[in-house]
Amino acid sequence: MYMENKVKVSRVEKNLTQQLLANKVGVTRQTISLIEKGAYNPSLNLCLEICYVVGKTLDEVFWIEKGEE
Repeated sequence: MYMENKVKVSRVEKNLTQQLLANKVGVTRQTISLIEKGAYNPSLNLCLEICYVVGKTLDEVFWIEKGEE
């Protein structure tokens, strides 16, 4: 399954750089970059931390697209 996200949009709305967001949630800037590109699926705890910092709910920032079964 592929996890889509609106991390970049949410981060920009809060006027945060990747580095500032990374500092606030305790990861590297590279990790934030990979999450924004969809190349890394973060843990639930990290997803929640990001949501707290950007002031949005989990379903506003992250969701999963399921393929046809």
